[in-house]
Amino acid sequence: MARRAMVAGNWKMNGKRQAQGVIEQVVAGLADRGEKAAGVDCILCPPSTLLAGAAERAAGSPLTIGGQDAHAEPSGAHTGDISAEMLADAGAQCVILGHSERRADHGETDAYISAKVAAAWRAGLTAILCLGETEAQRDDGDAVETVLAQLDNSLPEGGTGANLAVAYEPIWAIGTGRTPLLHEISEIHSALRDALIARIGSEAGNVRLLYGGSVKPSNAAEIFAADNVDGALVGGASLKAEDFLAIIDAAAATHA
Repeated sequence: MARRAMVAGNWKMNGKRQAQGVIEQVVAGLADRGEKAAGVDCILCPPSTLLAGAAERAAGSPLTIGGQDAHAEPSGAHTGDISAEMLADAGAQCVILGHSERRADHGETDAYISAKVAAAWRAGLTAILCLGETEAQRDDGDAVETVLAQLDNSLPEGGTGANLAVAYEPIWAIGTGRTPLLHEISEIHSALRDALIARIGSEAGNVRLLYGGSVKPSNAAEIFAADNVDGALVGGASLKAEDFLAIIDAAAATHA
């Protein structure tokens, strides 16, 4: 089954108001590419302080704007948090959930992430659910088991190709410049596909599986050619329009 490629950029805690220029450069770059990038869903997830402005700049273009996290509740006494409904109101169409940095830095459990995914769907957002193993888990031969357990416990009922993408991000590869071997990426992605089929049936064929972890223009095409890789969740390279557009070009060429 043919799936549209997806390339999502996670700016993390980077970017002030002048960074909106990157949004404008990406929008202009996508316009220049026209049909060449038409088969790729292009997403940027800036900090929440930039989200509304980014959505205004991306309006009417192929670029989608997303959030980096969302609280499980729609509103309430949760100082400093942002609900999925607030993200949608600011112009977001998707949200990253369960990123390893949230799991590690904020102690987020699989159960809490599952509640956040349900909240994203409640607000009409597509959830990009992140999963990944530590270096120790990889070295102990537990990578597949770890990632599948995260999927099982972090994904609520109701997942479809329209409201869900799953991003595999080996924790030891994020921001390190290291990437797994292609057969290791394919092993995890194939296991995820099989687990999704067992969980949600034929709809699993529509769910995009993204690879994340030091994706850059120099390795994107090779990664996209691996089995069951439908795109990427990009970190640092998404902060530069030229690099992000080059990764989109690689996705478009691989999934043409």
